[in-house]
Order: sequence, then C-alpha cells, then structure tokens
Amino acid sequence: MSNKDPNSGKSSVRKVKSPKRASPKKKKGKPFKWGVVRIGLILFIWASVIGTATLGWYAYDLPDIRHLKPGTRRASISLLTTEGQTLAIYGETSGRPLKVEDAPTSLLQAIFAIEDHRFYDHWGLDFFGLLRAFYTNIREGRVVQGGSTLTQQLAKNVFLSSNRSIRRKVQEVILAFWLEHKFTKDQILSIYLNRVYLGRGAFGFEAAAQTYFNKPVRFLTLLESAVLAGLLKAPSRYSPASNPELALKRAKVVLMKMVDVGFISEQTKEAALDQGLQLKKMPEKIEGVRYFTDWIVDELPLYVSDMNRDLVVVTTLDPPLQKKADKALAQGLKDFKLEDEQVALLSMSPDGAVRAMVGGNAYGKTQFNRATQALRQSGSIFKFFVYLAALEAGLDYKTPVKDGPVRFGNWRPKNYGWKSRGEISLKDAFAYSVNTAAVRFAHQIKVAPIKEMANRLGVKHPMADDLTMALGSSDVTLLELTGAFSVVSNGGYQVEPYGILQVRDRSGVVLYKRESVSRKRLLSSHVAQSMDGLLNAVMEYGTGKGGRVEGLRGASKTGTSQSYRDAWYIGYTSHLTTGIWMGHDLGKPMNKITGGKIPARLWKAYMQSLKGAESSATSRSS
Repeated sequence: MSNKDPNSGKSSVRKVKSPKRASPKKKKGKPFKWGVVRIGLILFIWASVIGTATLGWYAYDLPDIRHLKPGTRRASISLLTTEGQTLAIYGETSGRPLKVEDAPTSLLQAIFAIEDHRFYDHWGLDFFGLLRAFYTNIREGRVVQGGSTLTQQLAKNVFLSSNRSIRRKVQEVILAFWLEHKFTKDQILSIYLNRVYLGRGAFGFEAAAQTYFNKPVRFLTLLESAVLAGLLKAPSRYSPASNPELALKRAKVVLMKMVDVGFISEQTKEAALDQGLQLKKMPEKIEGVRYFTDWIVDELPLYVSDMNRDLVVVTTLDPPLQKKADKALAQGLKDFKLEDEQVALLSMSPDGAVRAMVGGNAYGKTQFNRATQALRQSGSIFKFFVYLAALEAGLDYKTPVKDGPVRFGNWRPKNYGWKSRGEISLKDAFAYSVNTAAVRFAHQIKVAPIKEMANRLGVKHPMADDLTMALGSSDVTLLELTGAFSVVSNGGYQVEPYGILQVRDRSGVVLYKRESVSRKRLLSSHVAQSMDGLLNAVMEYGTGKGGRVEGLRGASKTGTSQSYRDAWYIGYTSHLTTGIWMGHDLGKPMNKITGGKIPARLWKAYMQSLKGAESSATSRSS
C-alpha cells in the first residue's frame, strides 16, 4: 500500500517534530532562603551590638547594689534643742528594721492594692500593669495611674534621682531586673518597707507609724495602714500631719482598691472608716535653722568617730533668738530695699556657744553658709587685733598718734572720707576707725605680734605679712571674728565656737558630752578691759553709734572693705556677742554701704527685739 499522496505524488508520511526535552528548572528557593537567613543574622548581630552598647551607655554609671542588705537603711541624725525640740533630721529616721513577717497583713495588702497587686507574679516589670495604666489614662484623658512596680519604685527611690528623663526610666528598668535577680521577693519587699520615704523625715513604715500615729507599725489599724500606703503617691500632699482631710480622702481610695482586688469586704472598709483617725500631735516646726544644722552635721565627725548609727545631737541653738534674728534681717532687707546683697548673722554666748545663725537670705536658693564658710576681706574690723597687740605692747588710751598722710614705699593709705584730724589719742583713733593711725601703730609694733594675736584669738586662715593687714587685707569668716570678740566680752578667756552639747545613740548611750572645764586665759584682764573700753567708745560716739540701744551697755566695731565689697558690724552685750556681715557672693561692690550704716542698724533692731532674751538663752544652756 502506497504511502504517497495521490495528488502530490509525494510520500504522505508527515514529519512529526519530536517534543523538546524539558530542561530541568533551576532550584531558586534554596539560595533565596539562605540570603534571608544571612541578612537576618547580620541584622541580629548589629541589633545585639547596638542594644548592648545602648544598655552599656545607660548602665555604666548605675550605682552598686551588691552591698545592699534587706531590712537595712542609712543612719539618721536628729538635732534637738536643749529642751528637746526637733530642729532637723538628716538621713533616714528611726524605727527598727521592719521584716516582712512582722508587718501587719493590712499594711501589706494596702500597699499591694494601691501600688502593685501583682508583685509576686511579675519579674520587675509588670506589662499587664502598664497596659492597664495606659488604658485608664487614655480613658480619663489625663495621667491618673502609674504602671511602676514596687521593684521599680525601689530602684528609683533608693538609687536614682527624681529627674524625669528617658535615661532615668531605662536605668530604673535595668535596676529593677537586677534587683529581682539578686534578691527574693520578700527581700525586695523588706528593703522597700524600710527605705521608702513617707514624709516628715520618715524613711520606712516603722518610722512613719511612729511619726504620724506614735505607735509601732505592728499596732496599726486598717485605716492607719491605708493612710500610710496612700502617702506613697505624694508624701507632702497627703500628709496626715498637714493635710488630714486630704490624707483621709486618699485612704478611702486605698480601701476601695483593697475591696476591688478582694483583700477586704465592703463591710470591713466601712467599719475601718467609722473608727476614724487618732493622729499624733506634731510639734511646732522651727523655721530658719538649716544653716545652723548643716554646720552641726559637718562638725559632728570631730566629736563622734562612728557615724554609721542613729545619732541624737543636743545643740546650743536657741529658737526664740533664731526667730528674732531671722525676722530682724528679713525686715531690714525689706526696709532698706536690698535685693542682691547677702546678709549673715551669728550670735554666741561669751563661752562660744552658738545661739543663732543666719547663713544667707534664702536657704532654698543656696545652702552656702556665709556665717561659717565665706572667707571675706575683713576691712577695718581687723583693727581690733592691731589695737589688742598695741595694748599688749604697752600702749594705752592716751597714747598720741598723728592722723595725717603716711607713706610706705608706693603705698599711701588714706582715711575714709579723706579726713585728717592731726594728733589724736589712741582711743579716738580706734573709735573713729582712723586708717592712718592704725597703720602707724602696726608699723610701730610690727606685723608679727598682730598676726600672733589674731591666731591666738581664733583666726585660723592665712593672713597678709605686710602693713596692709592693719586695714583688713586678710580674709576671715564671721565665725572666727565673732569668736574673737567673745574673748574680750568674757574677760580674756579662750573661746572655741561650738554648737554641740551632747551626742547619744538611739538606745541612750552617751557618745559625747561637753564638760565644763577651766578655760585658758588668752588676754590679761587689763588688756581685755582696755579693749572693752575702746569697743564701747566705738558704740557711744564712734563709727558704731548706729547700733547703740538706749539703756543697753554695749561694745562694737565696724568694718568696710575696699570698694564697699564687705560691710561688718560685730558687737556684744553682757550676755551675747553678735556679728553681722553684708556683701555680694561674687565680691561685687555695694552702693556705698559701710559697716556703720545698714549692718549697724540691723544689729540694733535685733538687740531691741531681744529685750533680755539673750540672758535667758545663756542660762538655758548652762
């Protein structure tokens, strides 16, 4: 049979193309997956490096918590008057360390309810709590709830500053994790119970129970527990001592939270509120004492070697005198319209016991104590030492001296007001604070005896070695000068200014007590009496007469440094020596203020306000 097409004559067999062999598909999946893994790995490594570096940057200056112990707190220092009034409390106040097992259940439940009821369920950061706080704040349209755990609060309150910043918040979280890693939950809670601040100087719930309710923490009622737990949000605002109504309102919020989380029933809450609060009667707060108490705390290590325990310090401060000093200076600044000038005052009894101290115009703005820390040019008040040395060298009231132009090398000292009186007596030269006379006396008796006299009477800082010393080129403190004047006021006996009478620990063991001892005589009775007469002349008819009080025998000396940068007035009565300094912190010249003007008037106003109180102050501390 033919296979040819009959029409074409050609073979009819059709050539069928063989199908192309399918080439195997390239396997692209495997390389793609490895690429993703590679990129992911690189990103992970970089993220780890950046994350570690970031954490390192936040954590490099974190405090060391390795030595923190559960149930411990910093030692406190309580400063009292001789009559037992509290002046100030430094550190973390009293109460024995509180263990978790000794805390009343009502107190723990109140704290958990209002601050962190999932405390035992989280590991330092409560994400559920954060979400709940976020939702509540969004719903209310304002911040009404925080999400910090007790562990975070502990990290913030004990170790970190109160600054609101991202850095501080990150550090708070890091420390919270660290605390949870290092301590058990009960240990963290124990530290919290003892270290959290609850107002009125009280750190910890034991101290707070004593401060507000005058009872140990184990005897707190449910309502009292709620009040203390309520303080955690804002100790000053919700203090039952100053805002009892607001404290009770906050306690009701705490009790409601306790009901909400199932700690107590509604009936128990109502019964607690029906009991009411019995608050401890708070002593009247003594104002204006922080300059003095800061000085005492700085001096304390000189008296007690072990500062790592609770201390009670009985001081020499006299609150009525302190109040009058503050009032006199405040009124003077207002009357004389002084805004930029600083004023310091120091009052002490003849034996050196400090009765009142004002270190500046506003402690809240600057804690620098101008009564004890400021080294200022003494000006003419340093003539006090020049004339003491002259009296000791044999000169007397009637010793004549020329008041006229004088020259030593290129130095030509001049008198205030450019006056020259001719020949005058030593007494009048001192009363009128004649510069040329003081320099002539210093030249006559030499510089060394004057320096020795100043050192002997308590000036401890370096002094000039030339005749400019006679006009007060040396820097001194108000404390040094007031102490030196007290030597003359007590008849010539040594004075070491002091503010501490007794130091004891909390158990009553006396660690230091000032004893009455015979004091060393620094000036002969003749020299002391002679200088007393010179100082009295200054007040009666000389440069210090602006401080004279009718019917009150007093003695004083004025001082004004170059360009009116410092103005001094130091004087004494039979029972009290008081020094006043005025000037600018940075040494800017004042508007022609001299020691005999405003400082003298401030001294007078202060003395007039006392009306015999200075003598009672001396008897109270004896």
